[in-house]
Amino acid sequence: MARTKWGVSWLSRKRPDHPPLVFVDRIQNAMRIVALDICGEKAGLKRGQGLAEARAMRPGIEIIAADPAADKGLLTSLADWCDRYTPLVAMDGANGLYLDISGCVHLHGSEKSLLTDILSRLFRLGIEVRGAISSSAGLSWAMARYRPGEIIGHQEAEQALSPLPLAALRLPLETIETLARVGLKTVGDLIHLPRAPLARRFGPSVLLRLDQALGFEDEPLSPRLPVASLSAERRLASPIQDEDDILGLTLQLAKSLRQSLEEREEGGRLFELVLFRVDGKVFRIRAATSAASKNPERIAALYRERLQAIHDDLDAGYGFEILRLSVLKTERYVAIQEDFSGKSDQARSLSAFADRVLARFGPESLSMLVLQESHVPERATAFAPIADIAELAVQQRLDRPVVAAPPSVRPLRLFRHPERVDAIATELPEGAPASFKWRKILYQVARAEGPERIAGEWWIDGEDALTRDYFRIEDADGRRFWLFRDGLYGQTVASPQWFLHGIFA
Repeated sequence: MARTKWGVSWLSRKRPDHPPLVFVDRIQNAMRIVALDICGEKAGLKRGQGLAEARAMRPGIEIIAADPAADKGLLTSLADWCDRYTPLVAMDGANGLYLDISGCVHLHGSEKSLLTDILSRLFRLGIEVRGAISSSAGLSWAMARYRPGEIIGHQEAEQALSPLPLAALRLPLETIETLARVGLKTVGDLIHLPRAPLARRFGPSVLLRLDQALGFEDEPLSPRLPVASLSAERRLASPIQDEDDILGLTLQLAKSLRQSLEEREEGGRLFELVLFRVDGKVFRIRAATSAASKNPERIAALYRERLQAIHDDLDAGYGFEILRLSVLKTERYVAIQEDFSGKSDQARSLSAFADRVLARFGPESLSMLVLQESHVPERATAFAPIADIAELAVQQRLDRPVVAAPPSVRPLRLFRHPERVDAIATELPEGAPASFKWRKILYQVARAEGPERIAGEWWIDGEDALTRDYFRIEDADGRRFWLFRDGLYGQTVASPQWFLHGIFA
């Protein structure tokens, strides 16, 4: 477990002879110090101290207003940067990070070399941090603040904690002051005391924090980002900037992931390409597929479109030194045997096309018609963004041979909104019209079929929902229309109205 703590001394490193630097903010109607550099700490200043008291102690201090949003942005950028060491990075309040390095140490030689690499790299980037490695989150927190640079094993936890002040246990200030009044000032003063009286007098939080620091109580971490099920990484001796080089390495990473996907009989649905720039900036580029895929060429083609879409936002700077391709979401991949035509899966070719379009123009650029639970024609279908081509293939039977279907009783062209017509009906109350006038043209009805009755949806349109009678109509010139009467005779106060809803081919 490694923990890093960033301070404000990075701002003062450019000025060797600067006065103590403090950041202040309003807390409980008073201006107090929320952060300070090493010079300020050596001068006796501390966090939470009032600004007036600090000025009285050191009149020449330099004061800067705190910017919590900027601090959070910097800490988030540091968390992204730390992903190069482990995917399990958790935030620790507003000024620290937890890195779960279990299973990652061997990639860097040893725990000592890993910690040294983190601290030295961040120092070269202009950020001074403190870090420590131990077997528990609580112990790492204490070591990073009071004995930075230490690597403490589980057997050494008690010995390392004993001389530290009670603040190393992450206890509230009120609790620390109460313990101090009875002579308990260090962690060692608590370790061998009877536990039951201690909990009764000072509350259970004291024992909880003590056990967490000693490793007796588990303290799980919550990673800030989802952990990928599969991942492949390439560390480069020389940084790259060219887009073609990035795509070439992406293809190699995709090929290295293919075997793992085949062993799991899965395909990827959501991929993430992480680019680590040499100056610490991290770019995360996600690409989703509408069907499970493990084809490296298809994944690389997907990222070619994504890089084209974000071309202006991807600043390579002095180059990228680490590339990582992760599979964030997988799905069962069903292999389909080819038929005699050599076309095993038409849906996957359609999915490849859809994926490239969506990667370039966004998730809302392609839509498909989906069935809705409604008998009213204009509500029976709706456009929805393409999300799952494989499911669409199952619904539409795209993987089966197409057979000739009987002529549809519904028109091929359906108006978005039914258009009002003036109709003359001779066979009342349920007969078809003898003629109708649409768009100032009079049509004489030669043949008619119907009615097809569709009741109104009262749960949507209310109790006044009208029943429709649909008719398939052919005029004297052979043109065919789809008309309906909105309402029944006797159902409405006025005479029912007629509408034209579609045209047959």
